[in-house]
Amino acid sequence: MAEKQVIAEQAVAVDVVERAKGFWVANSKIIIIVGTAVILLLGGYLGYKYLVQIPNEKKANDLVFPAEKLFGLMAGSSSFNKDTVNMVLNGDKATGVTGLLKIASSYSGTRSGNRAEYMIGATYLHLKQYDKAIKHLKEFDGNGADQIQSKAYILLGHAYAEQKKTDDALDYYKKAGNISGLDEGMASEALFIAGRYAEALGKEKEAIVIFQNLKDKYPATQRVSSGEVDKYLASLGVVK
Repeated sequence: MAEKQVIAEQAVAVDVVERAKGFWVANSKIIIIVGTAVILLLGGYLGYKYLVQIPNEKKANDLVFPAEKLFGLMAGSSSFNKDTVNMVLNGDKATGVTGLLKIASSYSGTRSGNRAEYMIGATYLHLKQYDKAIKHLKEFDGNGADQIQSKAYILLGHAYAEQKKTDDALDYYKKAGNISGLDEGMASEALFIAGRYAEALGKEKEAIVIFQNLKDKYPATQRVSSGEVDKYLASLGVVK
């Protein structure tokens, strides 16, 4: 009995092997093609990462530093003189500064190229070239840097407000204050700007909603604790 069982098990094993051979014969071509494709894709990804992406990140970071430093000085002093602005945007061979416009276009997939978009947009906003400011600020992606993303939305709001595109401006002011994870100080300031702008547009109901939201969500912030938000709500007919 035991001998018969062993023979039966051997027969099953042989059958399984034969079926496997049959499967390989029938499908070997597609298996090889798929396997090769996976290897090529993986190799291509690793090649791109280590031969292109990482070197580009380093190069872009090295290139952006001088222009970024100049931008920081301009923004800090609010002194956007013509020569410095031109150097920041277009570069200067004599001083070795690569312009932000070139960095943004040549290294668009890098973090430094992304930062360049923000600085270009802010510079064009100061120059009152609002279409260009909007274009570059929209290209910027905060990638989780909520503070900077909020500031970019506020700048977009300013640009649209200057163009009298009031609905777009208000939308961006509100977006600036409603980013998930944004710290209370920045969120409250952005919502305050949105509330004031809605009030200035005569959108009183919307202004009330924004101010009330600000008061309810961020009671400890300066705008609320000082009574400033209550003052605006009172002017809109809302009493404590």
